[in-house]
Amino acid sequence: MRATRIRRAVGGKFAKLRGHPVLSPMALLELARERRGGYPVAANPAAHAHAALAWLLRAQEAMSDGGFSRGYSLTWNPYFRSRGWQPSYPETTGYIIPTLYLAAEALGRPDLAARAQRAARWELAIQLPGGAVRGGVIGEPPSPAAFNTGQVMLGWLSAFAETGDGCYADGARRAGRFLVAMLDRDGHWRGGASRFAHPHATLYNARATWALAEAGVRLEEPEFCAAASRNLRAVAGRQHRNGWLPDCCLSDPDRPLLHTLAYAIRGLLEGGRVLEDDGLITQAAVAAEHLAAAVAPDGRMAGRFRADWSPAVSWSCLTGQAQMANNWMRLFEITGHERWLTPVPVTLRFLQRTQNRTSRNPGLRGGIKGSAPLNGEYGAYQLLNWATKFFLDALLRAERIRGGRAGSTRASWTLA
Repeated sequence: MRATRIRRAVGGKFAKLRGHPVLSPMALLELARERRGGYPVAANPAAHAHAALAWLLRAQEAMSDGGFSRGYSLTWNPYFRSRGWQPSYPETTGYIIPTLYLAAEALGRPDLAARAQRAARWELAIQLPGGAVRGGVIGEPPSPAAFNTGQVMLGWLSAFAETGDGCYADGARRAGRFLVAMLDRDGHWRGGASRFAHPHATLYNARATWALAEAGVRLEEPEFCAAASRNLRAVAGRQHRNGWLPDCCLSDPDRPLLHTLAYAIRGLLEGGRVLEDDGLITQAAVAAEHLAAAVAPDGRMAGRFRADWSPAVSWSCLTGQAQMANNWMRLFEITGHERWLTPVPVTLRFLQRTQNRTSRNPGLRGGIKGSAPLNGEYGAYQLLNWATKFFLDALLRAERIRGGRAGSTRASWTLA
């Protein structure tokens, strides 16, 4: 027993040493560039969008199954025990599917729709027998996860809307029935929680509820809409008077990630839109307004917040910032109030300054990192497919709004 403990301790120290950025010149160069203010912002935002899209396509090409690599590790990653591209990630592949359809329309790239369809069919092939989507990446023991199920539902609904193929509707129905079965009487999801997240801090599941509501309307499943309404009202009932959303984090309920706060806001907003519940939209707006006020003059936002909406950390969660840019633009599209567009340009410029568009490394070039600086707590020393997805969504949506074309109801624009 003592020998085992010693081996584990030595192994842990070796893993920590092996993953140190000093052994990754590329990581050190990125940190140095961040200290000098980041990268130039292109005069045409399309340059950033094309670079992000190219990174996402490489993330799919790096996998042999049709899914998208979870991300790219610049240093040796102790969890995946490797450097470079990580395994396929069912959860985020699911909500990259609408992004590909969105980009196919916006950029006139039909090849992107074919890639989206390949990913959607892969998701069907690995759907669990009970209708759920697994947690974690491919290669880990499969376990059902309610949140992940909702994210992939958005992909299937998008594929169904774009192709008319009923296999995607069937997959979404099976997933919806799983979610309805997991919902407790008080309107909260406790069963089917991912083993990778805090079990009692999952108000961000509201984003999965949005998918359930969409499925209820698009597939004519009133039971789905009723369950979605129960959950979103339960979430809204826990919201504080100042708009704060408690118990809304993967790991720290008292100081939630901007990432998961943005998930919950989008769930209330889009769920309110689908269910025609203006009260939910209003409650999403209260939280979104506090976060708009938290944007620094240079576009930076804290990666975690306290219950009074004060910053809790010095690093930024780039995923959450890209999500909030999308949330503010969706609020503009839904409400028509232009004030929601005010924080978007400076937030996007901050994100653009973090994007390396010139590296020779295909896993770094064009992607969006987990944190700024690179060694921040969220996705340290990694580029993440969902951060890049939300960044691309935001750039395409901003261009659409600039062109006065914000009112489309195509699935590629309402589900991304």
